[in-house]
Amino acid sequence: MNSTSQPPFIPFARPCIGDEEIDAVAEAMRSGWLTTGPRTKAFEDAFAAAVGARHALAVSSATAGLHLAVEAIGIGPDDLVAVPVWTFTSTAEVVRYMGAHPVFIDVEPDTLNLDVAAFARRAAELARSHPGRLKAVMPVHLGGQACEMDAVLDVAGEFGLKVVEDAAHAFPSTTTCRSVGDPEKRRRTVGSIGHASVFSFYATKTIATGEGGMVTTDDDAIAARVRTMRLHGISRDVWNRYTDTKPSWYYEVVAPGFKYNLTDVASSIGLVQLKRAMDLRQRRWDIARAYDAAFHGHPALAAPVPRHADDENAQHLYVLRLNLDRLDIDRDRFIAELTARGIGCSVHFIPLHLHPYWRDRYGLAPSDFPVATREFARVISLPIYPDMDDGMVQRVIDAVLDVAGQHGR
Repeated sequence: MNSTSQPPFIPFARPCIGDEEIDAVAEAMRSGWLTTGPRTKAFEDAFAAAVGARHALAVSSATAGLHLAVEAIGIGPDDLVAVPVWTFTSTAEVVRYMGAHPVFIDVEPDTLNLDVAAFARRAAELARSHPGRLKAVMPVHLGGQACEMDAVLDVAGEFGLKVVEDAAHAFPSTTTCRSVGDPEKRRRTVGSIGHASVFSFYATKTIATGEGGMVTTDDDAIAARVRTMRLHGISRDVWNRYTDTKPSWYYEVVAPGFKYNLTDVASSIGLVQLKRAMDLRQRRWDIARAYDAAFHGHPALAAPVPRHADDENAQHLYVLRLNLDRLDIDRDRFIAELTARGIGCSVHFIPLHLHPYWRDRYGLAPSDFPVATREFARVISLPIYPDMDDGMVQRVIDAVLDVAGQHGR
């Protein structure tokens, strides 16, 4: 590289994969088990222990897991499910898979998680106008910051709702609250609070298997239904059929299920990533603290503020907000300026009421969700992955401060 060369581009996200993961994949392939098998069972057992749940069921994606969860709790045609408007489309689309309808709720201005007060008001309205149709709520732990789960459970209990947590960003995250079936308030790991929780192992997530997900629950009936429906509605696990000493050819289809199983190849990566999860999170924490220190007090920048100091955030995302009244450019131009300086970034998320399908299907307007509409215009997600070294972190900081300085007013 000569003195005029640009330093390498820093991507927004990159999976943290090392030799141990590669060796585990090779071992899985040599074993003869490429599809769901003993490594997937071991991954499920280890993950259940990690989150403190009775059951963990590996699936092909978090979207698959959410679909299975809402099916397992009995969501059906014309039912209603409360969903925060600030989320990825999969949270709401699985409700439509069942012929049901999402009821979109605005978010808190500080965390961008579900506004529980707004949720309570909407639940009360629906109890009067459409009694019995609201069946569940799907809180999303954005970026790994846990929602106010005690308040969510209060509203859910008042209106008889199931709670399915979209925990795609939230491993490992903890918060102090009670849980379904246990009224004692204590520190809990996300994945052991609601009726069911769903995690993502997509390539950019806090632990990654390329594609994949996990459903956790303490409810035996939900677990049994997910276990059956994730593989064609067959009454016994296929991999057990091929290892059992009893005749293996016979099985029964008891429901019209799906093809949502996770492979042993993916699970072999997951087992290694699970062992590394705390170290990976610590590195994300270190990066977040460096960002916090650099941006704190800057007139044009607002660093994320945790709701509770003792919550342990998985820190999947670092969502910086721009004080646009102190800048002469908008968010999109700010991103373009960072890109020109070799920094990849993203936006999490485009709220669902701004997407054509959801907007047009349910007649949604920006004014229906004032917080989400306002905050969307000023959020930027910065790179925060464990393979970033200190020099890369400093380059991100320098670029953000340079753009903010050049365009401040």
